[in-house]
Amino acid sequence: MVSFDVVSLFTNVPIVDSLELLSQHFEDDVLSLFKHVLTSTYFCFDGQFYEQTDGVAMGLPLSPVIANFFMEEFEKKAIEQAAHKPVCWFRYVDDTFIVWPHGQEKLTEFLNHLSGLHNKIQFTMEKE
Repeated sequence: MVSFDVVSLFTNVPIVDSLELLSQHFEDDVLSLFKHVLTSTYFCFDGQFYEQTDGVAMGLPLSPVIANFFMEEFEKKAIEQAAHKPVCWFRYVDDTFIVWPHGQEKLTEFLNHLSGLHNKIQFTMEKE
């Protein structure tokens, strides 16, 4: 039994890739609303205003939905392309639980495979 965790998922969700995925499921008018919300994030830190240029905003109600939407496609691709696959794969937002029957060496390869699919999405691993 193994768990994988995405490192800082919300701040690393790739907006351009997410909008591309959304464009496959929504009409242009709805997509333009997604784009506006996802690319208009500003915050204040220590009296200075900043624009968030990538990732989804913490606390934005849409953020978990977009992160989940992106991760659903990510995990589908990851499992399809893996040389060795887990027996089961369960994910809740950024935490994944799997059963791995292929040994430690192949598990490390699988972790490297997951972390190598997208430069913004990196995983940590804990063995039970």
